[in-house]
Amino acid sequence: MIKFDANSEKATAFVEALKGELDLSLLPEDLCLVIGGDGFLLRVIAEEGTAYTYMGINTGSLGFMLNDVEDFSKSMDQIRSGSWKAFSVPRLAMEATNNSGGSFSALALNDVTLQRMSGQTTHLRVWVDGVRAVDRMVCDGLIVSTALGSTAYSFSAGGSACHPNLRLMQLTAICPHMPRLPPITLPLDSVVEVEVLDSEKRPARVATDGIDHPEAVRLRVVHAQADVRLAFLDQHDATATLIRKVIST
Repeated sequence: MIKFDANSEKATAFVEALKGELDLSLLPEDLCLVIGGDGFLLRVIAEEGTAYTYMGINTGSLGFMLNDVEDFSKSMDQIRSGSWKAFSVPRLAMEATNNSGGSFSALALNDVTLQRMSGQTTHLRVWVDGVRAVDRMVCDGLIVSTALGSTAYSFSAGGSACHPNLRLMQLTAICPHMPRLPPITLPLDSVVEVEVLDSEKRPARVATDGIDHPEAVRLRVVHAQADVRLAFLDQHDATATLIRKVIST
């Protein structure tokens, strides 16, 4: 299967060239070629779930989770011959409760974010594995990310850029005023729970991989049991990509 960002001229042109070079019917049935940027890949994974192995081809800007194709013919030969490896990447599962007592849930490959909805700061109470980490944190919000997602919003908010092959969970406060909770790296089987204090006056909403969800007063984030498989061509070097695209930019 192939998915491409129809709003991108570069992605559309790449697909046309790919179809003239590659017989898609000969590829594994569970392989999904995704042509676009990081955000488009996240949207496709959110829609399709774990049924496919996703090979992203970067026609966007950063493309941290994707393959860069510098030599088109060589890359097509590698895809055709199966010269690529698939890696299992963990996801996060979030469950949230709103003011009326209703609940909603979602999965995230990158991060789960709780953000303020007004001009005022949000006040959060945070537990990690049942231990109260902070009683009342005045901040703009909180990010729970995977290692893969640590290089995105969490990194911009002051969190560590973790190697994408690690299996962990990172907790990063957004603009904390007091207390100034530092970024915390946790085992993947940790449980993060958050309560929004004074929620009627200081509302907060949830986002998963950039997809907005309703206002929430309680949030619980755990490791989702089913991993996502990302495929990379043989020349892909995760360490070099991390340094080149995130740390050294």
